[in-house]
Amino acid sequence: MKEKLKIAVLGYIVRGPLGGLVWHHFQYVYGLVQMGHEVLFIEDSEKYASCYNPETFELTKDPSYGLAFIKNIFSKYGLKANWTYYDFHTNKWFGKTKNEVDRFLKETDVLLNISGVNPLRERMRKIPKKVFIDTDPVFTQIRHLTEPDALNLAQQHNVFFTFGENFGKSNCSIPDDGMEWKHTRQPVVLDFWENENIKNNGIWTTVMQWDSYKVREWENQQYGMKSKSFNLFADLPKLVPEKFELAIGSESAPKEKLKELGWGIANPLEVTKTPESYQNYIWRSKGECGIAKHGYVVTNSGWFSERSAAYLACSKPVIVQETGFSDCIETGAGLFSFKNISELKEIFQMVHRDYDFHSKKAWEICSSYFNHKTVLENLLSNS
Repeated sequence: MKEKLKIAVLGYIVRGPLGGLVWHHFQYVYGLVQMGHEVLFIEDSEKYASCYNPETFELTKDPSYGLAFIKNIFSKYGLKANWTYYDFHTNKWFGKTKNEVDRFLKETDVLLNISGVNPLRERMRKIPKKVFIDTDPVFTQIRHLTEPDALNLAQQHNVFFTFGENFGKSNCSIPDDGMEWKHTRQPVVLDFWENENIKNNGIWTTVMQWDSYKVREWENQQYGMKSKSFNLFADLPKLVPEKFELAIGSESAPKEKLKELGWGIANPLEVTKTPESYQNYIWRSKGECGIAKHGYVVTNSGWFSERSAAYLACSKPVIVQETGFSDCIETGAGLFSFKNISELKEIFQMVHRDYDFHSKKAWEICSSYFNHKTVLENLLSNS
């Protein structure tokens, strides 16, 4: 592999200007730059109204809010010349110009399409390695099996990675869409998450969507959202002497019922309004206690959240529902998986006995398994 590569990273920041999402994609860009590669972040509006404005809660064709958002974070970290946005509706380019983008793409070695949320325009078709990164296993494969347009986009790539780290194993039942999936996980730039000045507020938190989208079905099997997983653990605040808070989105979330059960409720749009507000929420937390989409769990997918990786990077113990990720990532100290409420109660007792140890261990796990250098080097070398 060449020592220095030209890499195009396709992602979702202008259209989804939220704190958690931006860190998910930005760490690919920044991490690759830190490794010495020449990187350009490219985003495409597509043909429909796809720009979310968290102040008006609307999806529109107007990218103004998202453009200000992306300018802020790329400039803050010295990458103001490393992004471009193409607005299909006005045929305008923002950031890098069309000519600059075309020149870059003619010499690009690798294209990374994170979550497959950008089309591959004609100018990208000749790039030698076009990598599709599936961050939503199970549901991605079902889309490929049921939606011709999604399958067509995927087939324009020639290398495939998934966050479903058990895909292809005998104990994993992710539907087979015919792609040769390799395994990857979220890269974390550890320096972004260091902060010893903010003390935790004693509350276990998570940021979540109750229903991200509709339940998917394949071969008479339903694959649900977090709403289908949550009821098994809804009584947790009554069973352990800890405080809990959910920064929970989606209109279907039964927030009043959750409050009655003892869950604190935070406004997810305040938590994720900026990259900094998202960091502050995690820094102030005691740790993360979260569940996974039902589809991730029932398939034993091996999926692990980029959000949970951020908690680990902040030295916050993470206690999350088992998806099979413990087959691939060390658990039992700092990071825990659970399958039932009894296991949860035991884990909280264990962490309470030596919280400082588990905080230190959380950071060590992130450094060992999610460090951007290791994750991105594996991604590139296996492409």
